[in-house]
Amino acid sequence: MLETQNPRAPLAQTLNKVPFILQIVIGLLLGIFAAYVYPDDKTVIPTLGTLFVKALKAVAPILVFVLVASAIAKHQAGQKNNMKPIITLYFVGMVVAGTLALVMSYAFPSTFSELAANANVSAPSGIIEVLVNFVNNAVENPVSAFINGNYVAILVWSIALGLMFRVAHDNTKRVLDDLATSVSGVIRMVIRCAPIGVFGLVYSSCTQEGGFANLLNYVHVICVLVATMLIIAFVVNPILVAIVARENPFPLVLKCLAKSGTTAFFTRSSAANLPVNLALCEEMKLDKTTYSISIPLGCTINMSGAGVTIVIMTMAAAHTLGINIDFPSAFLMCIASVLCACGSSGVAGGSLMLIPLACSIFGIPNDIAMQVVGIGFIIGVIQDSTETALNSSTDVIFTAAACKRAQRLQEQNKA
Repeated sequence: MLETQNPRAPLAQTLNKVPFILQIVIGLLLGIFAAYVYPDDKTVIPTLGTLFVKALKAVAPILVFVLVASAIAKHQAGQKNNMKPIITLYFVGMVVAGTLALVMSYAFPSTFSELAANANVSAPSGIIEVLVNFVNNAVENPVSAFINGNYVAILVWSIALGLMFRVAHDNTKRVLDDLATSVSGVIRMVIRCAPIGVFGLVYSSCTQEGGFANLLNYVHVICVLVATMLIIAFVVNPILVAIVARENPFPLVLKCLAKSGTTAFFTRSSAANLPVNLALCEEMKLDKTTYSISIPLGCTINMSGAGVTIVIMTMAAAHTLGINIDFPSAFLMCIASVLCACGSSGVAGGSLMLIPLACSIFGIPNDIAMQVVGIGFIIGVIQDSTETALNSSTDVIFTAAACKRAQRLQEQNKA
């Protein structure tokens, strides 16, 4: 009788034992080392980065379409009434976070040297041109939209079909949900190749004009991203909690950051941090009928960190290409990024996959936008961890604030 072989190769088993974030760090360091030792390779190593970017470019349109449509189709009409204060906090928090990211992008503009060679994009003349281009792109044939990478049309079609699916049979919704899960699985397969892709991208960056100094651009954008998220965590969120709960917000905020944010930082997954958040809500004796809905819901739609990432990376691309964008046009992009961030859950690096959609508002070609996505994976070692920590801890913070508000109003009614 033949022995059944383990379907997993020894190499795959070994790689699975190494934390993914460490694999990316190793790929980054090897890219720098290879560029220093052998800077003359123009084919093999750079191709690794090119293939990774092309793979992302291929799967990103279907990901945006399926995730947004599925998220809208799954919405239950009764949730809005029961969860109104929390949902309001989620969206207000995301809008404020995106606006702050926009302000930080203007105050501390980041650039990516490797995009400078493609700086032949004409800048929109103002908000009117941006809106006209937005409408023109929105009505494109969906097949053409997928072929051309027209993310505005893809977004419009996904919203329209998602709304129609809300009245469909439950089995039909389940098929759409399964499709979203399957597409997310394909994305995870592509992202598993990120260490190799980062190796090629870093090598290319270090061997282009500017050399190793190009890496300083990554440090700058990381600092802007992390600083923005820290301001949200320690300034914006406490202000919102104080307004809603009308009490000192810092004991609650610090407790949630310590117990939820810390674990989310290392797991880099809001879904994986879900049990931690539920246990924390139970520890704080919050209303179970509220947090049992709001925490999983927040894991899906509360994406302040994702909105920050999309806005700052898109503005960095615009600054690099010399596109002078007026604030109203940039704010339109900010709102679109915040709304689209709601569909970025469930996939590691999901927020990066929505950057092309934001870039398309300014007429930045898809090829250039996907290069920005590749850069995002290089800095994702820090960016993704910080983003997840902010997203996940905010779910508990806003849920607790809303519960405290409800309790206060109840006590006032009794009095």
